[in-house]
Order: sequence, then structure tokens, then C-alpha cells
Amino acid sequence: MSFRLAAYAVCIEDGRVLLACHVPKRGGPNWTLPGGRVEHGEDPYDAVIREVAEETGCDAVVERLLGVDSRIIPAAERAVPGGPEHQNVGIFYQVRITGGQLRPEPNGEVAESVWTPLPDVAGLRRSSLVDIGLALAQALPATGHVPPVPVGGLIQH
Repeated sequence: MSFRLAAYAVCIEDGRVLLACHVPKRGGPNWTLPGGRVEHGEDPYDAVIREVAEETGCDAVVERLLGVDSRIIPAAERAVPGGPEHQNVGIFYQVRITGGQLRPEPNGEVAESVWTPLPDVAGLRRSSLVDIGLALAQALPATGHVPPVPVGGLIQH
């Protein structure tokens, strides 16, 4: 089984959420939260700020920890065929944008980042991470955990 620790930013402002359009080398575009892999030796708190800057061009500050999600993606459902099943542990932070200007990720897989009205999210092809982050931001559970989001239709791994 492969493993990845990642940090994700949930930026909600004026009824809109900041989403990044991820365009992988294989497959179609998919909307997700800004964020990604925590590098070896890196604090997840620092990783989420770095990832927001890299993917969106914006400066950010962490306002609070929202929660943690752990999921196992079966080998048959992975975007890259032939790989083993995969565990992703995501740490979700409530983040506020403090400066910068939205732009595509230079030499990266994020084609654009946009402020999306919350009601419009349900109609987007998106990562389950979006739904998890929004559920955590809405519920603010004391445990930092919400039920798993089922994958299918517009919701992808």
C-alpha cells in the first residue's frame, strides 16, 4: 500500500470557496481544494501555506485546524492503473487569503484557481476532498472528523 500525508486549505469568503482546477497528466480536469503533499520533515501547518502560494499565487494564514480525514483508495479505483491500494491522510485547515493574485500554477497541474459560490460546488466534477473540507468547515466537529464522503458521479478520489 502506498501512503501520502497532505494538507488542504478551506478558504471560504462571502459565500464562496477557493477551488483549484487540477489537470492531471492523465484524465480530465477535477476541482479540488488548494493543498497537497507534506514534504519529508515539513510541518503540515507550513505545508498548507506553501501549497496555497504554489497553486494559487496567493498568500495565506491559517486560522484554525478543521480536522483530519483518512481514506483508503482501492487499487482498482486509482487514477493511475496498476498501482497498489493507497492511503491518503489529509489535514484540513481553515485558511484566510491575505494577499497575492490568483494565477495558474507555474509548471504545475493547477490550471486555474477560482472563487466558487458554495451552491455551485455540487455541480462540479470534484475531488471528495472538497466535500470533506466543506463538511468540516460547516460542522466544526469537536472530534475533527466527519463521515466518509461516498465517491461516484461528479465526486472523484
